[in-house]
Amino acid sequence: MPDSLPVLETPAFVAPSGTRIGHVHLKVADIERALRFWRDIIGLQVQQRMGSQAAFLSVDGYHHHIALNTWESAGGQPPAPGTTGLYHVALLYPDRRALAQALARLVQAGWPLDGASDHGVSEALYLRDPDGNGVELYRDRPLEEWPRDAQGGLAMLTRRLDVRALLAEAA
Repeated sequence: MPDSLPVLETPAFVAPSGTRIGHVHLKVADIERALRFWRDIIGLQVQQRMGSQAAFLSVDGYHHHIALNTWESAGGQPPAPGTTGLYHVALLYPDRRALAQALARLVQAGWPLDGASDHGVSEALYLRDPDGNGVELYRDRPLEEWPRDAQGGLAMLTRRLDVRALLAEAA
């Protein structure tokens, strides 16, 4: 990788409308341990398995949203603090009740949260998978409820999320 990026003389490139993130590959130390989290707690479904080297998981039969692999990381340790890499992968739930049910599953499994925030545009739960990868479970509020500044621009914020109130919606 180059130490510095070239300065381009053309206008900034904008990705086409409809572009989205399709999947994320995570390097893990142990496929079985990772599957106990991603499959058994988070609820993703295994679409394909490559022995103890890789597993591809998704929702609704998609080829994969999350891929787990040990190709360069079998038996490895999480990255040390202060190093670069993935901050977190985020799973978007369709509504508040679905997020509440995900929280209930975490509570049932005894899985700890790193944090829980209300960002105005969304409500989010933050945690780590068994390999130390950051995970965000969130739901977006409807666009018309997003906070705006005086000029109409987005005014995201970070407030404490009432986890007990969210959990009450799981039923």
